Amino acid sequence: MTQRDLQKQRDFFEYVRVDGSAPPPQRERIDVAVLDMNHAWPNVGHDAVIHAILDAAEQFREPLVKAGMKVRALSYDIRRGQAMPRAPDGDGTLYIATGGPGHLDPRLNDGLSWSSQGVQEEATWEAPLFRLFDAILRHPTAALIGICHSFGLLCRWSGVARPMLRQIKSTGLQHNILSDAAAQHPWFSRFASQLPDGRHFRVIDSRLFDLIVEDTRGINYIAFEDEGSVALTMIEFARNAEGSMPRVFGMNHHPEIIDRRVLEVLDEMRARGEVTEEWVRERADTMRELLQGENERQSRLTSEYTFLGPLRHYLGALVSSRA
Repeated sequence: MTQRDLQKQRDFFEYVRVDGSAPPPQRERIDVAVLDMNHAWPNVGHDAVIHAILDAAEQFREPLVKAGMKVRALSYDIRRGQAMPRAPDGDGTLYIATGGPGHLDPRLNDGLSWSSQGVQEEATWEAPLFRLFDAILRHPTAALIGICHSFGLLCRWSGVARPMLRQIKSTGLQHNILSDAAAQHPWFSRFASQLPDGRHFRVIDSRLFDLIVEDTRGINYIAFEDEGSVALTMIEFARNAEGSMPRVFGMNHHPEIIDRRVLEVLDEMRARGEVTEEWVRERADTMRELLQGENERQSRLTSEYTFLGPLRHYLGALVSSRA
């Protein structure tokens, strides 16, 4: 966080890193649980998620400050730290699960195979995480947004799709296509209406695995890799009570990488000494090359409908009920 952001934290927002047990609920805090799946790897996506929560919270600053409350982003080190948030209760909770390295089945992360990307781990965190997914799905107002690696975990948890290792990693700015179900969806149909052909949209990709459809019963598939593909890229497991917004859903891309704001995040990571100059320069050059002109506009549009809009909706609902 920059000094400017630290100043903001003093009246409506704070960030807490959780490496052990979850901190107790506080009346003065509206918690957003970030499920960090990065296995302690430096990752711009996690910090971009925190920034997105900060930006969303700022829109509700006036009622928060008036009520003497703050939005508290609690970041849980799931895979390496074995930290796990509480199951939702009361008004529910907003959960955001990040991307991360390695195979989608932790048992296959041996630290040696290409798909493990150097990650070596035990699977002890998987069963508690899947129980948390069960609890979120059952709760009428809790919401979960699963990004990239977490999208794959949601597919494994539900059994709706199986991971298949790609021959070549999908990276950079790619096209996906909305499904017929998305065109009828109260939220995603609005997305479709802003696309040139009503179907194809741009995504920022960084993935080793396709998720191949296995089970079609009662599942709302939102997007695929391309026409005729069985590689699922976005799915809805549950909708809010009003039927207007996806409540438990995920995507196999990175909507948290939002236009050129990611360059600020990279600068902050470098200033904190978390990453090398070379690491930052490689990613910054890629982002500057990708996010120009129409590419930047389309990338922002995807982020709005697959991440930022739902984030604001559920955070706003929590603020309204609590503050």
